[in-house]
Amino acid sequence: MIDGLDRQTAETLERFGFEPDLFETLRTRVATGDLSPESNVVQGVIEPPRAEDLTRLPASGESGYKDAYAAGVDALRRNEVAQVVLAGGMATRFGGVVKAALPAVAGKSFLEIKLSLTRALESSLAAEISVALMTSFATDDVIRAHVAERGLGDPLIFHQFVSLRLQTDGELFHDGGGGASLYAPGHGDLFQALRGSGVLAALRARGVRVVTVSNVDNLGARVEPAVIGMHLRSGRPVTCEVARKDGDMGGAPVRVDGRLQLLEGPRFPKEFDQGLVPVFNTNTALFDLDALDRDYDLTWLYVQKDAGGRTAVQVERVYHEVSAFLPTTYLEVPRRGPRGRFFPIKTPDDLERAQDDLRELLAASPI
Repeated sequence: MIDGLDRQTAETLERFGFEPDLFETLRTRVATGDLSPESNVVQGVIEPPRAEDLTRLPASGESGYKDAYAAGVDALRRNEVAQVVLAGGMATRFGGVVKAALPAVAGKSFLEIKLSLTRALESSLAAEISVALMTSFATDDVIRAHVAERGLGDPLIFHQFVSLRLQTDGELFHDGGGGASLYAPGHGDLFQALRGSGVLAALRARGVRVVTVSNVDNLGARVEPAVIGMHLRSGRPVTCEVARKDGDMGGAPVRVDGRLQLLEGPRFPKEFDQGLVPVFNTNTALFDLDALDRDYDLTWLYVQKDAGGRTAVQVERVYHEVSAFLPTTYLEVPRRGPRGRFFPIKTPDDLERAQDDLRELLAASPI
């Protein structure tokens, strides 16, 4: 099916880790209906999380904060903490501009602010925090150039994979010019991409024990000693940050046949009242390094996209589904204010509305 692709497309597929055998398997599953909106839905009895399933991040002065903060500072000063910033995707919501390089506040880009916050923490603690950026075929060149242009240090850079969009019948989807249409198949690539790129081995060689993962467009999700300490003191290999809902939908922690895990929005049955779940997934997490060094049978999700008035099918995975396989702490964090950890920017309107919140955030964390 992929024979006869134009040279540029073929070169992009080769550079960014396209797997023909996996693609053909998934394409066949779409064609036969084995992958569909219905196959996304999880099977089993779904219940809201119990009160004891959620752990609240204490504020300064509250019980538990001092010990968590101290544990996080100790790990940082031993240079055991790394930061992975998810800066991949398709660069479509801002009109084709790569969001990581876009001015966010006071002329500074999202990536510039994100890494400046990390460097400020390093300086205050005399620590070294390894940074790695996960790009995509659509963002890699721009981000590498932006890092060099803005003098953003020497982060490790690796990329997620690439695949080809499909029609609903499993045939290749072609763009308006008749060419194949590429896409990045989700941040579930994280585990394989970290290992295959050699970045995981590099972090291990540096003595890293804990890896934070967050989106480049969420400036609130900065490296924070108390959050690191809460992860370390939990004794669990994964911590997923959650926040109180305020009309939010999407992924959330629930019990499936009694087992606590995060479910992405499309995995919820229509009959389940998501309003019963008081928190949602912020897509920020912490991992013990060893938890990143293995494969997981993550669910392939069937995703339909509007592509110029036509329906394109993408098959994607999400990394936080690892919570179905590993003991996970669900850390409830504040979403706004100086301690806020959830300021997602998905569209230009979001960025405009968030300016006051972002200025307040940066005022509390000078860079």
